[in-house]
Amino acid sequence: MERNRLDEKSKRRPSGAAVMRDEVTNSLLRAFLEEWAVHGYAALSLERVAARAGAGKAAIYRRWPSKLALAADAVQKFGMVLTDVADKGSLRDDLRAYLLMLRRALRHRLVRKILPDLYAEASRGSELLSVLQDLSASRRRGGASLIERAIGRGELPVGIDRELAMDMIPASLYWGMIVTRRRITRVQLERQVEALVAGLRAI
Repeated sequence: MERNRLDEKSKRRPSGAAVMRDEVTNSLLRAFLEEWAVHGYAALSLERVAARAGAGKAAIYRRWPSKLALAADAVQKFGMVLTDVADKGSLRDDLRAYLLMLRRALRHRLVRKILPDLYAEASRGSELLSVLQDLSASRRRGGASLIERAIGRGELPVGIDRELAMDMIPASLYWGMIVTRRRITRVQLERQVEALVAGLRAI
């Protein structure tokens, strides 16, 4: 009986051991994005991130080994990575669902500031290139499945230039919302859908 009690004690967490609380993790992720949006990645300070989250810098390094690892996790968890669009039954409906999902992501105040900085940093060959590649891969997977479904339905030709098609799908919406900072209405989005249907059939 005494042996059992000793075994149970040995399994307990040592007194004073750090506990990875979800609320602290989420606060750090949010603070990281807020600081990124204000200062840009290159000038981003993990000390300021910790202070904004009301935590110590050690709390960051208990969760992420580097600033880059924290950036990758933040991008993944706060809506910048697009998911696959479920089959809506037609190319037009699939495109509409995809662009609506993208518009929701691009409307977020942090995304609107961070995405241009992410592309700029990656273009300069910074360590963020790997984060951008992962982000682009998720977007292109969604676009690829959409295109393959349309080919299977006979809505697009088998020989379509898939790479060009995946570039075309988000381009106009991204340019309008992020580069020229316009508000894209549902009517304008529908026009983009119609233009994409016609364009994709022509390539």
